[in-house]
Amino acid sequence: MTITQARAVRFDHYGDRDVLHVVDIEIPKPSGGEVLVQVRAAGINPGEAAIRSGAMDAMSPSTFPSGQGSDLAGVVTAVGDAVTDFAVGDEVLGFSWTRSSHATHAVVPVGQLIAKPAALSWPVAGALYVAACTAWAAVNAIDPKPGETVAVSAAAGGVGSLVVQLLRTRNAKVLGIASPSNADWLTAQGATPVSYGSGLADDLRAAAPDGIDAFIDLFGPEYVHLAVDLGIAPDRIETIIAFEAAAEIGAKSDGSGGASTREVLTAMATLLADGTIEMPIAATYPLEEVRDAYAELEQRHTRGKIVLVP
Repeated sequence: MTITQARAVRFDHYGDRDVLHVVDIEIPKPSGGEVLVQVRAAGINPGEAAIRSGAMDAMSPSTFPSGQGSDLAGVVTAVGDAVTDFAVGDEVLGFSWTRSSHATHAVVPVGQLIAKPAALSWPVAGALYVAACTAWAAVNAIDPKPGETVAVSAAAGGVGSLVVQLLRTRNAKVLGIASPSNADWLTAQGATPVSYGSGLADDLRAAAPDGIDAFIDLFGPEYVHLAVDLGIAPDRIETIIAFEAAAEIGAKSDGSGGASTREVLTAMATLLADGTIEMPIAATYPLEEVRDAYAELEQRHTRGKIVLVP
């Protein structure tokens, strides 16, 4: 029997996660240069929570009813005109820029997809885009040299866990700022764990008596100011979230936008597929439990990614 209905997350106005609901929609049809993907996994991200709350309205306004989600992985079930990159049945991963991946089906331009390596699980493949491209951009922003010491805030989160590992592939010394519960994981990745909280500046200095060369902030403005207090040059400070603080001191604020390419996504997928790095999956949730997924995300204490599995 032909399936004609899809399920998709929607919200009709800004608010907390209670505004999220799942509705029946017609399965979208791909146009020229697009494919229809039956979604097997779709990561969730803090930026999506910010969009839903209205915090990003000035920069990225929503049109209601709004869909949600950018990360996705799944199987191609239909192709539009002039599509030669993929065929029905191909397993793919990539991203949507139309807030549509939190659904059972999504139409995606072929330029935003790559073939899914067989070695990647669906949750890892479906959570790859935002975290991987953001991590890639953040590390490139500070351009670490072998032997340099780099501090990373939120070092065990979805982006942070990848940043720590990318830094190690470039032979940097990593100070991973996170909760004590993540100390063993950070140590296993070759990083020096440093617990956040009172006395953090002194603890970082003690962990790096010869100084800290660069700082990647993945949490908020307090860490940008901490980096300045530690004597780190503004052009070696990168934040993916504290844009006002970055502008104030002249720090960098490179995000996934500039790294949202097939080439970067392929490079990161390859590193994961061959085991050079790993992406921890903190939890998976059915699409219908999207509110619960965001409840866990918004605690800001998860290691790795939270993923919807439609």
